[in-house]
Amino acid sequence: MSDTLELSQDLISRPSVTPEDMGCQALLAERLSKIGFNIEHMRFGDTDNLWARRGTEGPLFAFAGHTDVVPTGPEENWKFPPFKPTIDAGMLYGRGTADMKSSIACMVTACERFIQNNPEHNGSIAFLITSDEEGPAHDGTVKVIDTLEARHEKIDWCLVGEPSSTSKVCDVIKNGRRGSIGCTLKIKGKQGHVAYPHLAKNPIHEFAPVLKTLVETEWDQGNEYFPPTTFQVSNINSGTGATNVIPGECEIVFNFRFSTAITDTQIRERVEALLNEYKIEYEIDWALSGQAFLTEKGELVSAAQKAIKEVCDYETELSTSGGTSDGRFIAPTGAQVVELGPLNATIHQVNECIAVNDLETLSKVYEKILFNLLT
Repeated sequence: MSDTLELSQDLISRPSVTPEDMGCQALLAERLSKIGFNIEHMRFGDTDNLWARRGTEGPLFAFAGHTDVVPTGPEENWKFPPFKPTIDAGMLYGRGTADMKSSIACMVTACERFIQNNPEHNGSIAFLITSDEEGPAHDGTVKVIDTLEARHEKIDWCLVGEPSSTSKVCDVIKNGRRGSIGCTLKIKGKQGHVAYPHLAKNPIHEFAPVLKTLVETEWDQGNEYFPPTTFQVSNINSGTGATNVIPGECEIVFNFRFSTAITDTQIRERVEALLNEYKIEYEIDWALSGQAFLTEKGELVSAAQKAIKEVCDYETELSTSGGTSDGRFIAPTGAQVVELGPLNATIHQVNECIAVNDLETLSKVYEKILFNLLT
């Protein structure tokens, strides 16, 4: 059994459902301390975070990831118990195999080999690990970054181990992510009898032309790396349940996934200007979950592309598709950020799994990236 597989299984066997860590970070800290990392445990609220750093000089390369996983759902639906890592037909099954405990194991073993072969490497290496990525993400990476910023500790390059691959391991590097802003909008009307609409004010009717405009609006045209910004309604709720009552209020929940061609401020201003144009009485609550970010071709992207070519002997694709990741908290500090990890085909699903052979490939790619940047 390889070191990477053994560590992956040890991590997967711990039922660390958000925000629980279940000793994963202590295990990582023990391994990292043996190869010269200074260990800091940072707990905020009910979230465990680990900041481990080897070296004091720049540039600083950081691996980032999370030890928490999503719930399994009914365990009887799984082919194998979700927290009993099982190998079957060359696949390693278990919750967190792809998202993203195997990535963390690959990071650790890559560091162990790199440091053994390059003990006097340039710069510094760090690990930023949280147990609050799959949850609200209020007390995880964002709080660690706040702490680092307060003491002027800057990450230059960051590799997030999110499952980025689609058809084969390392075929896609995420070099950015769209921003995400959600909104809860309450349209105020006046309740009344449907037979006397002149005595009432239907908030659904009031909002209907606004919704049509929002759906038809071209928010931007995207750019080289991002598709155009999208608007989607996720919920509309109104009414008393009776067919003969005009509702007095309507609540609409919607979301924008936006590119770097527009800002969240511009989105807010345009939506509220439209509501005011239609003279609608409303309450609005915006929630920004992450800014769009982009790492253009440069040192980190080049080092990752070169490593993949050397290890896998194929070219990789740059992409900004998908949801959000903790990279959204790291990129605003000025760090170059990419996401590179295993196949994402089974993440958050029953029977989540990863090819055993991909573990060694990914660990070697991580090691090559370190070599390309720090030697």
